[in-house]
Order: sequence, then structure tokens, then C-alpha cells
Amino acid sequence: MTDGPAPAATKAPALIRLRNVRKHYGEGEARLEVLHGIDLAVPEGDFVAIVGQSGSGKSTLLNILGCLDRPSDGSYTLAGEDTKTLDDDRLSEVRNRSIGFVFQSFQLVPQLTVLENVEVPLFYGGMPRAERHRIARERLEDVGLGSRLGHTPAKLSGGEQQRVAIARALSNDPTLLLADEPTGNLDSATGEQILGLIRRLHESGRTIIMITHDEHVASAAPRRVRILDGRILEEES
Repeated sequence: MTDGPAPAATKAPALIRLRNVRKHYGEGEARLEVLHGIDLAVPEGDFVAIVGQSGSGKSTLLNILGCLDRPSDGSYTLAGEDTKTLDDDRLSEVRNRSIGFVFQSFQLVPQLTVLENVEVPLFYGGMPRAERHRIARERLEDVGLGSRLGHTPAKLSGGEQQRVAIARALSNDPTLLLADEPTGNLDSATGEQILGLIRRLHESGRTIIMITHDEHVASAAPRRVRILDGRILEEES
């Protein structure tokens, strides 16, 4: 007796789904159309690079994905919740609890220590001091900075500052990690180290969307979505 065909792999549910997302600014003659009907589904655990040159619309798309802005038309569903139905307070809560941001310019608070910078989202989430201190320490150990807790950002290299930013983005154990040109301010060797860290985060099960103009950086992601003039041009994996 022979075995039957192996069952088809179960596809992970879509954590993110954009349907015909459009975005414009201004009205009348001053109206500027930036996104023209974006359709995109990102399963849980996926790692996607959105690739495009300046002016392609990728930053506007990032702002919508990060709940920093709303579509002018179409829908954006995150973890089964239609963001269009959420008021500003609820959107703020989603950003703080469900989305981690990593920026090109790090955006660390210079007066705070490394540990205190990672604690910031936990502080705004109302977490008790001892608990946020424990979590921040663990996240910094995860990115290899457990020995630099008391340093301020000025005493760190660019790569170390970006590691702190990644630890901060992970402090609330977010559903989604958004990385905006995460190697843009780093030399090539340090950039490779950060990409390696992001790949390891994906391998551990994180859902990651990375915005970049750099094809080499984009190649770190198993799936690449190219955007041009506010439209998805092609996808590859």
C-alpha cells in the first residue's frame, strides 16, 4: 500500500492586507496622488522588502502600514482589524503595542541611557518600572548590548545605536516590525551586521517589512515588492 500525496502546506493567515489603497494630499489643482490602488497581503512571519526610489510612494506606504497615516481610499486590515474604523486614540494604542519601528536616523533620546531608551515604549504603555527594566535589559542582551546599558547614545557607534533602536522596537513584543532604510546611515560592513540581525529576527518568527531604495539591502528579504509611481510594479521571491 502506497502513501497518498502529501497534504498541501497550510499558508499562514494574512497579518496585513491592503485592498486598493489610495492616498492623496490636497484638493483641486493642488491635489497630489501618491498611491494608486495598492493591493498587498503579508502573511504572519513573512519578511518583505518594499523597494523603490525617492518619490515612488514607499514612505507614504510605510506611514499607512505603521498607522501613522490613513488611506484616502481602500482598506488596511492589520491582524484582522480594519484600521479605518479606529479613532486616533485606538490607532495610537495599536502603534505602541503592535508595531515596532526602526528608522534610518535611529531616533534615540540623547539624554537617556541605552537602557532608558529601550524602556520608553514600555513607560508610555504604563508598565511598572521593575518590569520594564527587566524587559529592556533582555532585549538589549538579545542584540548583543547587555554590557552597554548605562551608556548614552553619543558613546556608541552607529551600528550599536541601530541595535539599540531595534531593541527598543522589540520591547513591546510587537506583531509587526517596520524598518525604514535601517542601514542608510551605516557603512557597508556595519550595515551587513544589522541585516544579519534582522534576518535572525525573521528566522525567530518575526513579521518584518523593510523599506529601502537599495537593491542589495532588499536582497536580504526572501520576498521583494517593487513600487514605482505609487503602484506595485512587480514582486519576486
